[in-house]
Amino acid sequence: MKIGYFTERPYQSPEVNGVFLGDLDISNEIYDPHLSADLLNRYIDEKVYAEEVGFDMLMLNEHHSTPFQMGGVQNVEASILARVTTKAKIVLLGNVLPIWDDPLWLAETLAMIDVISRGRLVSGWVRGTGRESVAHNAQSPYNWARFQEAHDFVVKAWSQPGPFRWEGEHYQYRYVNPGLRPFQQPHPPIWIPGVLSRNTVEWCARNRLPYVMLATRLEPTKQSFDYYGQVAAEHGYEAGSQHRGYLMKVHVDETEELAYEVGRKFLEGPPNIFLEGSRGKANPILQNLPGMTSRTDLLPTQEVIDVLFSRGRISEDRDFEGATDRQGVVLREKAQATAEQRAAREEVYRGQLDAGMIITGTPTTVIPKIRHVLETLRPGQIFFWDGDGAMSHEDSMRSLKLMGEEVLPAVRDMGRELGLDDAFEVDPATNVRIASPGTEPPDAASSVAGGELPVAD
Repeated sequence: MKIGYFTERPYQSPEVNGVFLGDLDISNEIYDPHLSADLLNRYIDEKVYAEEVGFDMLMLNEHHSTPFQMGGVQNVEASILARVTTKAKIVLLGNVLPIWDDPLWLAETLAMIDVISRGRLVSGWVRGTGRESVAHNAQSPYNWARFQEAHDFVVKAWSQPGPFRWEGEHYQYRYVNPGLRPFQQPHPPIWIPGVLSRNTVEWCARNRLPYVMLATRLEPTKQSFDYYGQVAAEHGYEAGSQHRGYLMKVHVDETEELAYEVGRKFLEGPPNIFLEGSRGKANPILQNLPGMTSRTDLLPTQEVIDVLFSRGRISEDRDFEGATDRQGVVLREKAQATAEQRAAREEVYRGQLDAGMIITGTPTTVIPKIRHVLETLRPGQIFFWDGDGAMSHEDSMRSLKLMGEEVLPAVRDMGRELGLDDAFEVDPATNVRIASPGTEPPDAASSVAGGELPVAD
C-alpha cells in the first residue's frame, strides 16, 4: 500500500476565512501577492517535508477562480516538486481535460515533468465542474466527449512514436511528434479521482484505471467501489485493491485537546465546496450545466446531503444567508455570528468527527480509526488530507512529524497485514504482480485471478 499527502493550498486571508461564500462570487482583487508568495512557498516546503518523513506520494489538484485552492496551475507545482524531491511519486488528481484546447501541449508538459522526476509522475484526469467550464470558456455539452478524446490523444502521443495525424471530433492535428516522451514507458500511470459520477466509475473500470474517491463517506464509498468491481467482472477481470484509492482528512497532534482544536480549522478556512462541512456553496446553475455530471446516473454518494449541497443540487443555506454580494464584499463578518450560529458550526464539526469524515487525535487514537477505513474500503493507495482550511504552517509540520514517526509505519504494517496491494505492486491493467528491482518477474498466469490474462477491451 502507498500513502500520500495532500492539501488544497487555500488562500488563507481574513477576507475569506470562515465566511459563507458562493461559487464565483468573489473578485480576485482580494489577492495580496506577498501573502500569496508566502503561502505557495509554504505549501511546497510542506510537501518536501512530507517526503522527508516518509510519505510515498505527494498529491496535487487544481481548481480555478476560487480562494479555497491556489493551485490553479498544478503542473507548475509538479515541475518544482519534480526537481526538489527525489523519491515520492508526484500524483496529479488531476488535470481538467475538457478545458484544454491543445492537449498536445498538456502531453508535452507532463512528459517533461516525468522526465525531470525520473519517472515519478502519476497523471490523473478530471472533468472539472461548471466553474472550470465558465472560467475557461469551455462548452459544457461536450465535456464528457472532450474528456475521453483528450485522454485517448494524450496516451497515443505519449506511447506511439510520431509523426502521425489526429483527426478527431474535437481535436485535429496535422503533425503529432512531441520532442520529449515520458520517462516511464509506454506512459505514466493514469488514475482518476471522483465523488459523484457513476459513468466515470464505469469508464475507469472498463479501462482498468484506478479510481480514487475523494473524502466521501465510507458506506457510499464502499458501494461505489462495489460498482467498479461489478463492471470489472463484466469485462472479464477481478478488481483489487490496486484499483481503489481513497482520500481522507487526518490531523495528528501532540494531545487530544490540541488535535480537536486544530481539526476544527478544516472548516474555518476559505469556504470549499469540496470540503464537507465547510461553508462553501456551489451555484446550482454552474454545477448543473448541460453535459456535466448526469442528474440521474449518480453514485450512492448522492444521498449525502453535504455532497448535494456542495454540488449545487440543494439550495439550503444552513447557518448563513447571503454572506457575499457578486463583487465579493463580505456582508456578514464571522465575528458577528450569533451564539446559535457558533453552536451550529460546532455541531457540524462534531458530526464530521462522529462520521469519521475528519480524523483527529494523537497517533495512538488516530491509528485505529485509519484501520477501520482500510478494513472497510480495502484501498491500495490512500492520501491523508491535512494542513488545510485555517491551519497554520506550525500545525501542518507538527502533524507531519508525528505521522512520519508513528502513523506511517503502523499504517504500512496494516496494509501488509490486510493484503492491500497498490498500483505499483500489481499492474491495474493486467492484474500481474510487478517485479521489484533485482527480482525475477512472476509467472503472469499465476498472478491473475482465474489463472488467465484478461483480454484487453
